[in-house]
Amino acid sequence: MTLRLAFMGTPDFAAASLVEIAAAGHEIVRVYTQPPRRKGRGKSEQKTPVHALAETLGLDVHTPDSFRDPAVLADFASLDLDLAAVVAYGQILPQAALDAPRLGCLNLHASLLPRWRGAAPIQRAIMAGDELTGVQIMQMEAGLDTGPILLSETVRIFPHDTAGSLHDRLMGAGAQMWPRALAALERGSLEAVPQSGEGATYAKKITNDEARIDWSQPAMVVAHQIRGLSPFPGAWFELPTARGPVRVKVHFARAGDGAGAPGTVLDEALLIACGSGAVRLTRLQREGKAAMDADDFLRGNTLAAGTVLD
Repeated sequence: MTLRLAFMGTPDFAAASLVEIAAAGHEIVRVYTQPPRRKGRGKSEQKTPVHALAETLGLDVHTPDSFRDPAVLADFASLDLDLAAVVAYGQILPQAALDAPRLGCLNLHASLLPRWRGAAPIQRAIMAGDELTGVQIMQMEAGLDTGPILLSETVRIFPHDTAGSLHDRLMGAGAQMWPRALAALERGSLEAVPQSGEGATYAKKITNDEARIDWSQPAMVVAHQIRGLSPFPGAWFELPTARGPVRVKVHFARAGDGAGAPGTVLDEALLIACGSGAVRLTRLQREGKAAMDADDFLRGNTLAAGTVLD
């Protein structure tokens, strides 16, 4: 037996799930994704990764501006779906949409709920110094990531992980959960476990202000911030130059020993003093340049001991 479903998703993280669901042989009646946006230097209109993939798979794609539009809701209800599979779609579905499929809507979320409900669970987990995270498929309800858990996979956060590397591991683990979840749903053996109300945290969207490195924080906090914001949007500081300050993103750093006024360069190999301890910057990207390892960065950028970074 195959399920008749719609898929809703937008970025690469979602595209991986669409591949696995399609490979499992389910009937994907329609794909919903965000409308094309103008990006890049030429401001050309670009389709989302899910949109591009769905077209290669020969699937019907819709890009409504809002799922609260009565016409969009009526059309969705007319599809006579068993369920909708949702992964990083980028729109909050109203109750009418959640109720339309026979089995409701299922969502893949990149954390161990109720920890890190919301928009940026991968970044927030690293920034908080968590050692474990995961991916979960839940039954969607009106609250923000509050629905009961149907399937869960725990993933370790390693000291070398960045948001980018953790994203890719969670993406793969989450995509592989869909065939198992849908098969169990067909058998009627998928148990819904309500979330605990205790320990809930919210992974709010990353703001520009948060990306600037605050050297007055403890070294471990700074290192977590850098790893959690790498590669995007990138934690940054201003490098003093003869022509004025230049923004530099830091893509990786390790906490270490050292002491000095916060932001002070302590040696010739990018050890920077923090509020307590120090961080060793190992991969950087000057504005307008490609990311590079610290040795290569220092060949073209002088950062003498005693320099104070802003």
